[in-house]
Amino acid sequence: MISFIGCLVGCIYGAETILAAFHGTFLATLRLNCMSLRRALRTLLKTPVVSLVAVISLALGIGANTAIFSVFDQILLRKLPVSAPHLLVNLTANGQRNGKDAENVAGDTESVFSYAMFRDLEKQQTVFTGIAGHCSFGTNLSYQGQSSSGSGMYVSGSYFPVLGLNPAAGRLLAPSDDTSPGANSVVVLSHAYWTSRFSRGSAILNQQVLVNGVSMTVIGVAPEVFTGTSLGVSPDVYVPISMREALEPEWKDFDNRRSYWVYMFAGRKPGVTPEQASAAMNSLFHGIINQVELPLQTNVSDNYLQRFRDQKMKLEGGARGQSRVLQLAETPLTILLAITGFVLLIACANVANLLLARAISRGREISIRLAMGANRRQLIAQLLTESVLLALAGSVAGLAVSYATVRALVAFLPARAGMPISPSVHLRSLAFALFTSLITGLLFGLFPAVHSTRRDMINAIKDDAGSVSSSAARFRKALIVGQIALSLLLLISAGLFLKSLVGVMRVDLGMRTHGFQHENARRKVQ
Repeated sequence: MISFIGCLVGCIYGAETILAAFHGTFLATLRLNCMSLRRALRTLLKTPVVSLVAVISLALGIGANTAIFSVFDQILLRKLPVSAPHLLVNLTANGQRNGKDAENVAGDTESVFSYAMFRDLEKQQTVFTGIAGHCSFGTNLSYQGQSSSGSGMYVSGSYFPVLGLNPAAGRLLAPSDDTSPGANSVVVLSHAYWTSRFSRGSAILNQQVLVNGVSMTVIGVAPEVFTGTSLGVSPDVYVPISMREALEPEWKDFDNRRSYWVYMFAGRKPGVTPEQASAAMNSLFHGIINQVELPLQTNVSDNYLQRFRDQKMKLEGGARGQSRVLQLAETPLTILLAITGFVLLIACANVANLLLARAISRGREISIRLAMGANRRQLIAQLLTESVLLALAGSVAGLAVSYATVRALVAFLPARAGMPISPSVHLRSLAFALFTSLITGLLFGLFPAVHSTRRDMINAIKDDAGSVSSSAARFRKALIVGQIALSLLLLISAGLFLKSLVGVMRVDLGMRTHGFQHENARRKVQ
């Protein structure tokens, strides 16, 4: 028993000793780092002009990169704000089809299906939590005599349940609101329209609004973060898809299997793999094609019939929604991100030149430190700390540049472009700016730090600190050549872009686009 107590006391004493040593080491390291930061800050303030030029150069480079990355992230990387975006899939079908195609921004002709096909698949499928159909349309919205134009979305009753969304007010559309054509005159408002038109008032619920002249009951409001599933369209209202004929009396294609206008997406059931879902849906799709729709294909060639019969349904990832903007914007934004990366490289080369020149002028100081026993590794760390401080200062200023740049891009877009781009600095953009600043700080500071600590101490102490070694001279020449090459590449790219823009502006539209005011005035005089 005594030995056990002795062992316990020894363990406690040993643990206290280890914790005390760790605590002392941590405090010592913290004090050392604070001293290093203060020393680096004092050194940078001694040369304010050089530091200011470096910060401005980095702010422009990091700010431009952060701005374009923010747009790139919001358009191409961000997933839909729904419960399980990774389980969403978009349904498309390749192959020959003969009929009327009415595609829009949500996708091309391979992405649209007939209403009858949508209903068949919705009823018979077993691998999805549900299949949702949708189609955008233009609207005229009127309430208490005040009208406004906007955009709307025909959606099936399964649209919101598949997405797993909860309403901001009231309730969302359900399968019971989409039972048969023209049977349910209900509408869900978008959060943006609810805010701008009704100031988020709950009194609008269960009230009547006119949608394209049809009186409809407001049953709820979509969640604030949700702006639709098609990038490029921000609906003001969501209407049951079965109400299309009521809102467009001249349209009569609910039963027409050769009228393709419905876009579809679905949510995979947990445990169902993409391969299993694809196999099951293709089996169902081919059955409907061969048994129901193939006999409707008349006055066509055998080759067409074979291609029609061989159609295959494809399941594509739907986490980012369903929009052709995703494909159209991917290449330009990637190129733009690469171009801003070149701008950052030019800024890094410029700052590296400045730091190398300053390191050469500090050769005497560094050599004296080395002669007095300073550790070379510590000196390199100190110089890199100065570089990283410059980069961090550049990134802070770059966030302001990024915010202003994104605001300018948003202002450049048309008001109804349906592109939910926010100029606010999001967490991923902030992380990108921080990561970029650290990488650039190490990138432009490494060679000057390593080179300046290799100086010959005796020559430096003999007031020869201003001399430039051959390796430093070669490095500076390489930086200058790199800057000129990258700048020339950017100028060529900008010239080609402007040439393409001028060419687009000069395209013959087949109609006269100017002089109408003068023509109308002349006619009135006559």
